[in-house]
Amino acid sequence: MDKEQCCVSLSVHPSRGLMDEKFIILVQKALPGFQLTIHASYHCEDGNSWEAFAHYTADAGGTVNVSQDTSLGGTYSGVEAMGLLWSLRPVPGSKPGLRLRKKNVQTPMEVTISVYQGHQTEGFVDQVPLASVLVERWYMAPGVHRIPITEEGLTATLFLPAGPGPFPGLLDLWGGAGQLVEYRAALLASHGIASLALDYLTSKVTVETGKNVDNQYFETAYRVLQKHPQVCGSRIAMLGLSFGASFTLKMAVYSQVMKVGQLQCALLLVVGEDDQNWPAAESAKDMKEMMERAGNSHLLTILSYPKTGHQIEPPYTPHVRAGIFRTVDTRQKVMALWGGQTVEHSHAQEDAWKKILVFLRENLYDGTDTGATTSN
Repeated sequence: MDKEQCCVSLSVHPSRGLMDEKFIILVQKALPGFQLTIHASYHCEDGNSWEAFAHYTADAGGTVNVSQDTSLGGTYSGVEAMGLLWSLRPVPGSKPGLRLRKKNVQTPMEVTISVYQGHQTEGFVDQVPLASVLVERWYMAPGVHRIPITEEGLTATLFLPAGPGPFPGLLDLWGGAGQLVEYRAALLASHGIASLALDYLTSKVTVETGKNVDNQYFETAYRVLQKHPQVCGSRIAMLGLSFGASFTLKMAVYSQVMKVGQLQCALLLVVGEDDQNWPAAESAKDMKEMMERAGNSHLLTILSYPKTGHQIEPPYTPHVRAGIFRTVDTRQKVMALWGGQTVEHSHAQEDAWKKILVFLRENLYDGTDTGATTSN
């Protein structure tokens, strides 16, 4: 290592922020034309390690700005400000089919950003970086409250935004793997929406009775959210991904409690055109034709993304084209194909999230109708 390179500096701003907030990675004090690798590493709560890296060349001033400069190779190429997050992948030697999901949203995702000399592709743990910075990415903003909900047989967690409220509300439903998934609800609460993450496939009542929940379970969750003193009971939406999208649409059509029967509410469909798990594009087409026949197509908005797969998550969540999926009925592990190409899928996640937030604000803050948002 040249002596001059010992003085290379690295900064990430902000070094602490929300998961959907962009940061700026800046390398300074390198030699002009110096080749370097910027590397991101993350040790997940499940014990697995993830990494991403990109190759850069310092400009005439000895600087690399990841938000403006071109990656010449690595886990992504081109100008990608957040590529070191969305291109994270399991380190070599990891078991196949891993998916990065934050379980404890009360702690941050801690990512180490490092700079290495030269254009490296492997062996990072055996090298000494020129500089490193620890970055915190949070799903819960300061002041957001996490409240476990077990009343009336529910298995759920309520996230309340900071402040006195009342806030618009949202029921958050995930897919067919079951379990209580909290990180999207926590992030929505960080944007001002009281969000109830609901387990409906592996909930306490399901385990005790051995039966799947019916419409009443979702309506009970709706009432619990509706009557909370810090929630505006007339402005509640539902958000569903994968299997959760089916229940979201079902309740929007048939529920009398939710006051949106026959889809008389604003509806946003987010579609991955390369969804290998569900015929999302065909379903969206059918939905559009059905609502046109019913005369309420003005309530429907469709976001359709080419080369995008099934798992459309919050921004900068690493794309997984195929992963291990544990079925709820048999609890067997299978390898599920989700689809999508990493770059296009990651850009779609960022764009869709921005538009989901706009949709929710327009229909929950400014309007009087509830809204339904589904992904795939």
